[in-house]
Amino acid sequence: MSGSKSVSTKEQRIAELAKNAPDMAMDVSHHLYLEWLVEAFRRTRRDGAVDVDGISGSAYGASLDERIGDLIDRAKSGRYRAPPVKRVLIPKGDGKDRRPIGVPSFEDKLLQRAIEMLLTPVFEQDFYDLSYGFRTGRPDPSSGALY
Repeated sequence: MSGSKSVSTKEQRIAELAKNAPDMAMDVSHHLYLEWLVEAFRRTRRDGAVDVDGISGSAYGASLDERIGDLIDRAKSGRYRAPPVKRVLIPKGDGKDRRPIGVPSFEDKLLQRAIEMLLTPVFEQDFYDLSYGFRTGRPDPSSGALY
């Protein structure tokens, strides 16, 4: 079974478990495994700004299995700590003023994506069909654009 298909099946299973036991607290950390994080890597934009550690998405992917194995170990053991966020000033629309944005490390973006993949099927079913705000595959009613 391909990685994406296997992960998609797991996402469906997580949604089913959450639906059948909505009040149960779920420990989803056991879903963090190599194939899951490789899929999270595939879904994470790799051409964004480089953070404070200077590691780009493509550089991270050069030794992906080793890096992900270490990340999983740190995340499951509670030793993972997000590194400082790089602060960058970008120009506003008028070109005169600037606004600050934070650039997290690629590894932090990767772990955030993996956790988002775990939590979305749990909570998505709690939203009403008429709720659109920033939900994947749902149109923005004001612009018609899909998120």
